[in-house]
Amino acid sequence: MTTKTKVGSSSNLDPSQAGKDACLQAIEGLKNPKLLIVFSSSGYDQQEMLSAIREVSGDIPLIGCSSSGEIIGSGPLSKSVAIMAIESDSMNCVVAEGESIKPNPKEAGIKMANKLVEQTEGASIDSVIMLIDVLTGNGADAVRGVNSVLGKDTLIVGGAAGDDFSFKETFVYLNDKVLPSSIVGAGFYGDNIMTVGVRHGWVPIGNPMKVTKSQGAIIEEIDGKPALSIYEDYFGEEEAKSLKNEALAKMALTYPLGMTTADNDELLLRAPISADDNGAITCAAEVPEGSEVRLMIGSKDEAIAAAKEAAKNALENLNGKKPAGVIVFNCIARQKLFSRHAKDEIDAIKEVLGKDIPVIGFYTYGEIAPINGKNDIICRFHNETAVITVIGE
Repeated sequence: MTTKTKVGSSSNLDPSQAGKDACLQAIEGLKNPKLLIVFSSSGYDQQEMLSAIREVSGDIPLIGCSSSGEIIGSGPLSKSVAIMAIESDSMNCVVAEGESIKPNPKEAGIKMANKLVEQTEGASIDSVIMLIDVLTGNGADAVRGVNSVLGKDTLIVGGAAGDDFSFKETFVYLNDKVLPSSIVGAGFYGDNIMTVGVRHGWVPIGNPMKVTKSQGAIIEEIDGKPALSIYEDYFGEEEAKSLKNEALAKMALTYPLGMTTADNDELLLRAPISADDNGAITCAAEVPEGSEVRLMIGSKDEAIAAAKEAAKNALENLNGKKPAGVIVFNCIARQKLFSRHAKDEIDAIKEVLGKDIPVIGFYTYGEIAPINGKNDIICRFHNETAVITVIGE
């Protein structure tokens, strides 16, 4: 045995019972798990759920977060607890938190990364899974903080915590603590391998346009006109008004914005959340002033094909090793796009990686990974993207 993973889940209405049942399933038959990864509905009492897990797991290092839907091998879940246990005789793991991200998200990322490094006794960290609240801080800034410490030689993947699509408050977990407005991470080092595939499946339509005025995630002007004009010009003024009235309007699920980056041809997606009366668009992540953006179009078939391609890329990067487990960080917008067919995307991933492969994941408020999954490119904060992380045996 080198590395082995196992997944447990429970949809019991009682938070304590759900936590216990999922944990018992995950650790059954394992001798010395190195890490537990927990994704849970925010509908549970978070501390009660986590305390019950710790009663079963003891002091096994743990990270996790609240979600907007959990994922296991049989497909998406709703209002449940899902847990992956990772056991390995070749891989080491350390966990840490970055404290509150409200004052300075970048500094929180730096703190978390430094705490991970301090625990490895000089060994280089090969990969990191990070989980973050983005309702109270800029997720892209936190990612930059982690990057500034670990550099592009460390693979960084993860997702932004959810709260069952209510956008009020999310939580991350570290060992026995439930943390609001924070960031947590697990750092892996030793003789281990973790790879990633990253695709969204949306394609650009129309001409590139320049963001001429923006503040963080708020785009005020595109090509000198109110930002909403990018939708009005394509769909007409009346149709574009739906963005003013709906959180994550259906239009934005199929037609997000694609932002050009300097280091890759793949466009980085940004999901519009709302628009104000002045035509300013608020996105789910930052869009710097001066950025080039394009309207994007997608479909269920293209999104499933993209997830399958991401899984293939992750498998190829294993360099002949077999996959021991899969962690899926998948945008809530994709789950809404697929609706009752969301299982099709998970089935497509398993078709590539193995029908019996242990799978865990959650629907996020943003994804963290290198663009295109390339290990030599610094990691970024994504929207509406499938990030398929594979742990090698």
